[in-house]
Amino acid sequence: MGIVLKQSLNNTLITYGGFAIGALNLLFLYTRFLSDEYFGLVNVILSASSVLMPLLAFGIPNAMIKYYSAFQERNGRDGFLTLMILLPLILILPIGVVSYLANETIGDFLSKENPVVKGYVWHIFIIGVAMAYFEVFYAWAKVQMKSVFGNFMKEVFSRIVVTMLLLLVYWEVISVLAFLNALVGLYILRTLIMQIYALKLLNLKVDLDLPENTREIISYSALIILGGSAAIVLLEVDKVMINQFIEIKNVAYYSVAGYIATVIAVPSRSMHNITYPLTAEILHKKDIKALKTLYQKSSLTLFIVSGLIFVLIILNLNDLYNLLPDSYRGGYAIVFIIGIARVYDALLGNNNAIMYNSDFYRTLLLMGVALAILTILLNLWLIPKYGLDGAAIASFLAFFIYNTIKLGFVKLKFGIQPITSETFKVVFLLMLLSSIFYFISFPFHPLVNIAIKSVLMVLFYGYALFRFKISKDVVGVISLYLGKLGRKK
Repeated sequence: MGIVLKQSLNNTLITYGGFAIGALNLLFLYTRFLSDEYFGLVNVILSASSVLMPLLAFGIPNAMIKYYSAFQERNGRDGFLTLMILLPLILILPIGVVSYLANETIGDFLSKENPVVKGYVWHIFIIGVAMAYFEVFYAWAKVQMKSVFGNFMKEVFSRIVVTMLLLLVYWEVISVLAFLNALVGLYILRTLIMQIYALKLLNLKVDLDLPENTREIISYSALIILGGSAAIVLLEVDKVMINQFIEIKNVAYYSVAGYIATVIAVPSRSMHNITYPLTAEILHKKDIKALKTLYQKSSLTLFIVSGLIFVLIILNLNDLYNLLPDSYRGGYAIVFIIGIARVYDALLGNNNAIMYNSDFYRTLLLMGVALAILTILLNLWLIPKYGLDGAAIASFLAFFIYNTIKLGFVKLKFGIQPITSETFKVVFLLMLLSSIFYFISFPFHPLVNIAIKSVLMVLFYGYALFRFKISKDVVGVISLYLGKLGRKK
């Protein structure tokens, strides 16, 4: 876990930096500098683009990670990389033509409940294309075991630019409509920078002599579209569907609550950047013992961190909502429901990497499609019935079913599962932590209250983990940190 832990820690720091900037944007700038309606519109545009992105990427990011290690010779590698660049165009070009010819019809469908959405079909498509090729070049860097810069571009760069754009709106240098247009330019710029970095790591010499297993790669990529689309549907379709049933300003309220809960997923996103290629390499060598070790260690580490974040959020939620405008303070149930789903997701460790890089990915992808359809049906049923809480319940049920199937699938096919005795020790510790600090509150400014309570909880939690040596990796990090403090003294 050396390289995993090192790059995961770097990525976690970068990602949390990005999330801190994102929190500033989402919780304070968007909510004050844009109207609720236009804030909701931004979320609809970005969520719809995210739903479209896996289709436009044609499964190439996963295919590159899965097959790259088999191409060591320069000539074969150039043909493979050329194929990776060209394949997304198979769907981008025809979808672009359809978007042009049916622009009015698509706009009418998206704006059925909220007319403001109608004029932004091209924004959704272009941002979706930019997102797709960003992921292609990000995977290009990942196969070189260089994930940190891409993670910075994905998590920090775009949010810093959004901060600057929101400040320009506040200072009336640009209009809200100009801000929406600038978002398109931002995602294009991010992709171009990622492309330059990736090509510096591994230069491309265009070679149209495609690999012998091109048909197999295309088949895998096409199936990954289904899996990637299913995963994004689970994450983003709720916001798109809220737009179809209730006022668009509710998308803004839901997004704020959902973003708070999404912070729990940051460690998972950071660790997956490096565990994906490592898992692919282990599976290529058919080393089940190493796979089990990576599976259980990644699960325990992510559960320790994500569980703590969940407890920190829930026990500080009153103070956090006191910092927001009144209209955004009704999301307690949403944060809790989505937060539980995120913790369960973290408990699975590198489960996704195991399945997407194994020979059993086809069955799982079909399950993912079935669950994506179930997610849409749940939203169709629960949003009109329960509003924003219904969207959260639909997301929770979809995640719970999907993750439980994945857990059982890996157990059935590989004979391994991530849960160990240490997992239950962490559950007990989190329950103890919650029980102690639930009744503790401070009479200061909300930010001060959050800071004091969080520091006390982290110290208690860290001490317990170190004292009882629940995780070797976490204990190693704490020991390293304490050693550095000792040397400074």
